[in-house]
Amino acid sequence: MSGLPERGDVIDGFRIEERIHAGGMGVIYRVSGPETGFPMIMKIPRLGPGEPGEAVVTFEVERMVLGALTGPHVPRFVAAGDLARIPYLVMERVEGRPLADWVGKGPVPPAEVARLGLAVANALHSLHLQNVVHLDVKPSNVILRESGEAVLIDFGIAHHGHFPDLLAEEFRRPMGSAPYLSPEQVLGARDDARSDLFALGAVLYELCTGRMPFGSPTSPAGLRVRLHRDPVPPRALVPGLPEWLQEVILRCLEPDAADRYATAAQVAFDLGHPDQVTVTSQGRRTRRLGVGKRMVRWLRAIGYGPDSVSSTSLQLAAAPIVLVAVATAHTNEARNEALRATVRRLVIAGEPTRLACITVIRPAPELVGADRHEAATSQRIKQLVQLRHWAEPLKLPPQQISYHVMESGDPAGALLEYARANHVDHVVIGSPPRDVTLGGLLGTVSTKVSAEAPCTVTVVRVRG
Repeated sequence: MSGLPERGDVIDGFRIEERIHAGGMGVIYRVSGPETGFPMIMKIPRLGPGEPGEAVVTFEVERMVLGALTGPHVPRFVAAGDLARIPYLVMERVEGRPLADWVGKGPVPPAEVARLGLAVANALHSLHLQNVVHLDVKPSNVILRESGEAVLIDFGIAHHGHFPDLLAEEFRRPMGSAPYLSPEQVLGARDDARSDLFALGAVLYELCTGRMPFGSPTSPAGLRVRLHRDPVPPRALVPGLPEWLQEVILRCLEPDAADRYATAAQVAFDLGHPDQVTVTSQGRRTRRLGVGKRMVRWLRAIGYGPDSVSSTSLQLAAAPIVLVAVATAHTNEARNEALRATVRRLVIAGEPTRLACITVIRPAPELVGADRHEAATSQRIKQLVQLRHWAEPLKLPPQQISYHVMESGDPAGALLEYARANHVDHVVIGSPPRDVTLGGLLGTVSTKVSAEAPCTVTVVRVRG
């Protein structure tokens, strides 16, 4: 099938009924098919010419994370498509109202804000218990069932403590929606559940006031303002807002995660028990902080660097990480098996060792052409499929292996950057094939990696 599906198309037994939504990263359809007992939708990432390469990565992230989640606060996972043919996700179509229906229409009554916030906090607590941080909490990503339960959707940039963090490993910029990003996300940290509490605070602020606490910045400098600048107190905009509710909101919006609530369960408790909230000067304020306190915050922000606080992330950081560079452009099976044999000696299934399978292709502008199959996203999918095929004989569990397609005109530089940024302990790379006549390019790659890598390097040569 080429392009996006049309009504009436059948994909792996799922019939396309109608298009529901077209977003920046994907298109959502209502589908019918195998009996599940609940309505279903299919999500297909945008993969045509000119589409960003991260569309493939966010699809992979959502496929991993959603498939591992359970409970009433997430859509039920049904099926995932073959990346080599047509990638898709089929999941429950959650019946209810998006939280976005409550924003943009003026201040929402405090009691209603508390009810909605309590539902979202409960959903976040359920998510965090499963070792997942959503990282994109916003009104359009929350649906309220008729029962009052909140359901979180769109896990394309989420972090799962048991799976490789593909976005952190491949991209070096903040991911998420600017009005709701936490300060630590702005600085690149993705493993702190309290980031979701900051976003919840921004949502509560928007519900109460009809405004976003930090606007909608579009530049890195604009995003960094939240590291030190406090928002206008909600009670300055809505004088009748209860002090206890402002206390909760501003505590969620603290720039330092250590000053926020420790858990979503604590936020839920305060929203459900207003009489138990201790109101401090923060809850009573009707003006922004004075010059002296702003200066203190600004000085703290200069050297602020969030620490990794996830126990799972700390365990992963302590475990050995092995990078294997796979030249997908060359199909010599003897070379492939020699690489696999070396990796088998280093990576044992079930052990804490992580394996990152990486190939490097030319930058996207050189790949884009008139034919869809020449598009950057199509090339990325092709390379990912080849990497998976290469790794299949290793029989490693999904949480132990990840696949990365790097775009660079300097293959050695890309491998070295990845190794440094991700604390790689061991690099496995093939020696150049004797029959390659590329002016010594491949030899230069393995030689440069061996000379400059911040870790052990094994150069694999085929015997004979």
